[in-house]
Amino acid sequence: AKGRTAEIERLVARSLRGAIDLDALGPVALTVDCDVLNADGGTRCASVTAANIALRLAIRRLIASGDCLPADIRPTEDERRSGAEIPVLSAESRAAHERAVLPHDIAAISTGLVGGVARLDLDYVLDSAADVDMNVVMTSDGLFIEVQATGEESTYTREQLDALTDLATKGLSELHAIQASTLTGIK
Repeated sequence: AKGRTAEIERLVARSLRGAIDLDALGPVALTVDCDVLNADGGTRCASVTAANIALRLAIRRLIASGDCLPADIRPTEDERRSGAEIPVLSAESRAAHERAVLPHDIAAISTGLVGGVARLDLDYVLDSAADVDMNVVMTSDGLFIEVQATGEESTYTREQLDALTDLATKGLSELHAIQASTLTGIK
């Protein structure tokens, strides 16, 4: 399980790094811990999708506390230590800086070919029976961060790859809408 855990950790880290502007974030270190308590397949995809929500909330809270500020008004560490006043951002400026740090949400979903049929968000039974297994990570503005597609003892055509990608894009659009709805109003 250690190899699988490390692989999932790397996927989550790559996905989050693909979405965040580290310069806008500033000198802040974040650790996002993903514990999937109950899953029936799609563990890595659930981890990426939930990690995005955790990351966005952490960024929101860092901005609200004054620990993540735009570079042009960000106090240096020496200024902080010497008691410099931390600028307070208006609600509009906080929202703008949040968009600068994390412009778009990310989500991940699995697709697969099972008996020649493209399926979305495979559970364990379907995943273990899939001829082709694919995980897709995408931003809410439609850009891909990662696509992992593997023929499990099988090959697949370009048309099948396109069908899987189209299905993932549709599913990810739905996940992004759920993320946006979930994050609305949470501080």
